[in-house]
Order: sequence, then C-alpha cells, then structure tokens
Amino acid sequence: MLAAGERAWPPFALVTGLLLIGAVAAEDGVFEAAGAGISRLRLPPRTLLLALLTLVAGVTAVLNLDTSVVFMTPVLVHAARRSGTNERPFLYGSVFMANSASLLLPGSNLTNLLVLGHGGTGWTMLRPWLVSCALTAAFVAFVVRPGPPARTRCEPRARLHVGSGLAGVVAAAVLVLALNEPALPVLALGVCLTASRRARPRVGAPVLAALFALTVCLGTVARSWHGPAALLAATGPWATAATSAVASVLLDNLPAAVLLSAHPPAHPRALLVGLDLGPNLAVTGSLSAVLWLRAARSVGADASIGAYSRLGAVLVPATIAAALAVA
Repeated sequence: MLAAGERAWPPFALVTGLLLIGAVAAEDGVFEAAGAGISRLRLPPRTLLLALLTLVAGVTAVLNLDTSVVFMTPVLVHAARRSGTNERPFLYGSVFMANSASLLLPGSNLTNLLVLGHGGTGWTMLRPWLVSCALTAAFVAFVVRPGPPARTRCEPRARLHVGSGLAGVVAAAVLVLALNEPALPVLALGVCLTASRRARPRVGAPVLAALFALTVCLGTVARSWHGPAALLAATGPWATAATSAVASVLLDNLPAAVLLSAHPPAHPRALLVGLDLGPNLAVTGSLSAVLWLRAARSVGADASIGAYSRLGAVLVPATIAAALAVA
C-alpha cells in the first residue's frame, strides 16, 4: 500500500493545486471575461463555437479537465445565450473538448501521470492532442451544429479583475511546463492563493480524498494481480485503446487507469488514449462528466445523459482511431 500511495500522491497533489488555482481565477472572472470577450466579437455562431472550444482546450491543457468543465461550461452556455444561438453544441462541446484536450500535459488529466508519469506526456502527445482536438471541434461544429437562433438573453456583464487569479494561471502553466516534478510547487501555489482569497474550489476535499483512497486501494490490489497487464500485453495498441475506453465507462477512468497500469503496460500511449478519450462515451467514464452535469444544471441548461452517449458513440471511435494513427 505504501508503494501505491507513493505513486498516487503526486497526481492528486498536482490536480488539487490546479483546482485551487482555478477557483481563484474563476473568482477573478478570468474564464467569464475570456468567454465574454470572444462573444463580443459578433462572430457567426459556428465561428464563435470554434473559438470558445479552442479556449476550452487551452484551459484543459493548463489547468486540468475538471477545472475546465466546472468553470468553462457556464461560460460557453452564457456566450451562446448572449449571441442568441442554440446553446446545445456549446453545452456538449465543453465536456467533449475537455476530455479530448486532456491528452497533452501531465496535469491535464489524472490518468496521464498514473499511466505515463511526468516524462511521458507533454510534447510527446502533441500530435494526438492536436488531432483529437481538431476532430472534436469539427464534430461539435458540424454534427452537433448550432441550430436556429434562440431568443437573446440579457446576461450579466463579465468583469475581469487582473490580480492573483490571472497570475496564478500563468505561474501554474510555467511550473507544469518547466519542472520535472511540479506537484508540490503547484499545490503550494494553489494553497497560498486560496488562503489569501478564501476562494472555494468546486470539487471539495472529501471527493478528492475518496478518489485518492480508491486509487491507493486499487493500486495495492493491482500490483499483486497480473491479469490486466497480461491481457494488454497479449493485444496490440488498437485493442489496448478499445479495452481501456470500455474499462473507463464501466469503472471510471481513474480506477481503470490504476488497474491497467499497475505494471508497465505494453502500449502505454494507446492505453492513455483510450482512458482519456473513452469517457466521451458515457457520463460514467470520468469525474469530469459528473462535474459537467452539475455545472450545466447550475445554469439551467438541458444536459441529457442519453444525448451525451449517442453523440459520444460517434465521436469516440473517430478520435481514438485518429489519435492512435499519429501517436
């Protein structure tokens, strides 16, 4: 159990720090101001959607997909309402892009550090990241396309406070990119910013503590059980990605990552592609989808579990195949 704990704490420390920084940035209006600034450009609906999805991809890469869905989903919904267009593609695009864009950096997704560690992500996953993001954006824009204009709603004007929140986002990006072990520095930065501002993260300590305990327990079991590793070793990268995608839907991608990577996997990048992109198949695939449902309902958006899976059944095979082709 000690070995499993030593493996699990850096990812959780890093993600906790990023969530704390994200809470301060949200309090300063960083996300809302960015989204409102884009929506004020009076872009055509599809162009507006693509611009906001690009913003989601950037936030996800730097500040983690959970931070992204919590804070960016309301931003995209409000932007659609301001512009008077159908909010459906903005709503589903926020979570689909967050999962697809979580391939790039160590802190973008907990599974990245659990499967590959800090040295295995980053620029080595740049091409799969670019391809999966581009396909997701195209899918949302042209399949879940903006519909007929809706009635424009009067939304409160977003105001950006240039202060510790924006500085924290920049500092977090530098730390993640520059350091081999950024977990403790990012956590320290997040704690300091939160303490100085008394901001509250949208994902509470009990949730993270429960996930950490689950990870340690499953990691301990998986280290003495070679079944999953043997199964993946006997398959190729395509089967590995498919297996991990299905496992993420059945178990959630975090427990699936722990079970499938307790021993060095034969095809680590394929495993990561399945674990990160597979959750777009169903809301059971990751914590981010549950947080997305909560964020969507907090602004009165009609988030459907069934629609999520119907759209994901088309999106996921395409993004996994494309990402594997360039990995």
